[in-house]
Amino acid sequence: MARFEGRVALVTGGSRGIGRATALMLAREGAHVVVSSRKLEACDKVVEEIRASGGQATAIACNISVAEQCGALVAGAIERCGGIDVLVLNAALNPYFGPVGDTPMTAAVKTVEGNVLGNLALAQAAFPSMKARGGGAIVLVSSIGGRLGGSGFAVYNASKAAGEQLVRSLATEWGRHNIRTNAVAPGLIRTDMAKVLLENPERLAATEKRNPLKRIGSPEDVAAVIAFLAGPESAYVNGQTVVVDGGQSIAG
Repeated sequence: MARFEGRVALVTGGSRGIGRATALMLAREGAHVVVSSRKLEACDKVVEEIRASGGQATAIACNISVAEQCGALVAGAIERCGGIDVLVLNAALNPYFGPVGDTPMTAAVKTVEGNVLGNLALAQAAFPSMKARGGGAIVLVSSIGGRLGGSGFAVYNASKAAGEQLVRSLATEWGRHNIRTNAVAPGLIRTDMAKVLLENPERLAATEKRNPLKRIGSPEDVAAVIAFLAGPESAYVNGQTVVVDGGQSIAG
């Protein structure tokens, strides 16, 4: 039996990159996947891909910056699929890149609303269903930016650090209900966020050379860790963050 057979997994930011790879992987393992992002059309494409491979999937649009939409997303997933067993908090936003001293407060507020408060709203909304079903797993997609210094992404990185603390708090409070909460912190991954680097062969080669594994990661590399943290193999893993960066962050 596939390890997610009979389970419902909600994946935010599921229309591309790490979210898409995760949705496809969980569906292959038997889950009914609720694919969510801001644009319903993009979600529908992933759903069609899953169904074409014999899997089960449902598309529901949601802007994680709007708490009411987060609640509606979870309610819709429960209504259409019967409940939620796995919640993958992958969607994130970064409306500003540049010096921290020039960060517009509007951009900072929007980043925190989506990357911190949106994920909190989703977890709060999913909690009753998970508890009623005897437990579940929450996996938040963080970033090595939340644990390293850097320039240009100050508020984004701060929001990721806050997300990891939220993970520890949820794990502490909800573990008694057999709800485990963990995070993954990807390094540089072949997604749209790395597009500028990917389109520059010289910079890409230099970056890969500095990585102990001599490559940058794929969305599937991260999806495999998410599936592990959401599955039965990690039944005693709670409140942790797994760094998925090929060893870049420890290489100096």
